[in-house]
Amino acid sequence: MSRSWSRGPRRRYAPRPPRGLWRRLLDYGLTVIVLGLFILVAARLDRFETRKEQGTAIVNDGDSLTLGTERIRMRGIDAPEYTQTCRKEGADYPCGRLARQSLVRLIANRPVSCSGWQRDRYGRLLGDCKAGDTQLNRAQVQAGWAVAFGDFETDEATARVAKVGIWAGSFEEPQDWRDSHHDQPTERKHGTLASLGDALRELVRFW
Repeated sequence: MSRSWSRGPRRRYAPRPPRGLWRRLLDYGLTVIVLGLFILVAARLDRFETRKEQGTAIVNDGDSLTLGTERIRMRGIDAPEYTQTCRKEGADYPCGRLARQSLVRLIANRPVSCSGWQRDRYGRLLGDCKAGDTQLNRAQVQAGWAVAFGDFETDEATARVAKVGIWAGSFEEPQDWRDSHHDQPTERKHGTLASLGDALRELVRFW
């Protein structure tokens, strides 16, 4: 059995008309603009340098200090605010002051060095700080006087099980406490999205 196919009329394709002069100029202009932006961004990226500060620290509270003229916000942790109170054995106690005292003890009059490249919305350097061989950010969480705030979750879990520091009683998350005390700075958790926002702000600063 044979099948026959009828051929319909052939479709004719007309060649596209050449692009006009203005269209080509527009395309070239957009190409130049895009390349220029890439070059400008590449030139700015080399300014994202790690900043290092060291010297005698002035401890402001459980997660921030000052080195010279540089204000440092310790990255990845959140300690009770200086005036914050927590509760233990049915009574309030000044956990914010104790968190600051904990950081003072960890430093133990040693020189402090902090490094970082991001800044928070208040202009403070988000830093990883050390006193000798002691990593202060991690040590504050391990001691139970700061909660993990985008990092150090394992250390926080260990402190919670051991019921040390603020974990020995009940407390309001520092971020929640600040939200209910509007005269205090509002921090943002240093997770992935916050870090991206910090990077964008840093780029704008150097634009």
